[in-house]
Amino acid sequence: MPTVSLYNWTGCYLGANVGGGWTRIDTARVFDITGAAVPNNYGREKDSGVIGGGQVGCDFQTGSLVFGVGGSFDFGSINGRHALTDFPTFSETNSLKEIYTATGRIGYLWTPQFLGYLKGGAAWIKNRNSVYSPAGALIESASFYQPGMTAGIGAEWMFAPNWSVFAEYNYMWFHDDNAQQFTLAGGAQGEVINSSQRVQTVLVGVNYKLHWDGPVVAKY
Repeated sequence: MPTVSLYNWTGCYLGANVGGGWTRIDTARVFDITGAAVPNNYGREKDSGVIGGGQVGCDFQTGSLVFGVGGSFDFGSINGRHALTDFPTFSETNSLKEIYTATGRIGYLWTPQFLGYLKGGAAWIKNRNSVYSPAGALIESASFYQPGMTAGIGAEWMFAPNWSVFAEYNYMWFHDDNAQQFTLAGGAQGEVINSSQRVQTVLVGVNYKLHWDGPVVAKY
């Protein structure tokens, strides 16, 4: 009789991923360099690029349901430049460099090896934004982290008792109510600029699984 493996999803895992990221960011000036409230629209920018990183997490299987928690970290350089809407001879660059998430997920086992899941939780990104003069000289810049929320959908296939591959889509949204203090090129205080950002990622990856309750057994 052939051997049938009993695939076990209860346990922890770690792995690596790679994929693409897309971002849309809207920026607006709140205060000028004197501290006066001078609101201006700095425009919208849409960028895309390659990202990659890793993930860790733990799952618990009960029947055909799998519950889990996990975290991910991805790095890249999703860059772009656009003209300021209210000052079109000036320009702004935006660079999304890091993405972190802490999420929970719930999944359904369509087969013992194939899991479809939904996930959601918190997200953080690191940006570097800069404003340039019409001549291309740097006027001011800022590097900052922004907290937000994320939701996603994915599928995972356990192709061996301790190994799986996955593909997933994630949507993240960020709104900075406090805005960011920029620094002039010479080191003095610059403008205060508000940013609102949306990020989407599509990732594929591989996980190595560490089972809590011993090795996967075989049924004959």
